[in-house]
Amino acid sequence: MSENVENTVEKRGNRKERVGEVISAKMAKTIVVRVERRFPHPKYRKVVTAYTKFYAHDEKCEAKAGDRVLIQETRPLSKLKCWRLVEVVERGEQIAPIAAEAK
Repeated sequence: MSENVENTVEKRGNRKERVGEVISAKMAKTIVVRVERRFPHPKYRKVVTAYTKFYAHDEKCEAKAGDRVLIQETRPLSKLKCWRLVEVVERGEQIAPIAAEAK
């Protein structure tokens, strides 16, 4: 019986993982993560930085804007969400709203 379980786990493909910064956590159980990718330009060989936004599922609403998080690929959860939050790697600085500072 345990051999069957091990075989099914081995057959499942490797899931992609990305580390990025949370840029929005205003939706219910959803975060927007910006992932940075650096690569040399194909023609000019200058190092280019490209950013990609991923919508990820955050079940416990533990990630806040500015946090560095690890996300993992999963089955499609909605039209845009096919990633889920694995862990918060590093907490970001909590910035107070500008209106609160003025008072």
